[in-house]
Amino acid sequence: MTSADTIRLDFICVHNAGRSQMAAAFAERERAERGLEDVVEIHSGGTDPAEAVHEEVVDAMAEVGIDVADRTPGYVADLENLKDTDYLVTMGCPIRKFNPAQYGVRSHEWNLANPDGQDT
Repeated sequence: MTSADTIRLDFICVHNAGRSQMAAAFAERERAERGLEDVVEIHSGGTDPAEAVHEEVVDAMAEVGIDVADRTPGYVADLENLKDTDYLVTMGCPIRKFNPAQYGVRSHEWNLANPDGQDT
């Protein structure tokens, strides 16, 4: 649960093995560089999580100095779990079973290409 002074960001996609992991990792790095650990809470998850983060993602993130090798895709059961989010970002994947407005959650869609199977 976030406090009134905390901003919560949630990055959601289907498998939580590519785009949402990358977005969360970049946001975490930015949060640390700005010293905002106490005021920005960052989460990522998937509606049908993969078993592991895509190897291409691990390699690409390592190239920019971010280690995501030990991350595990997480599960988002429903938007009820996200009702406290301030910014819900979907990664251009079909999260059809969710209707963020039903829970009073504003969502933003980033139409990003899927990195699975791409060269790094």
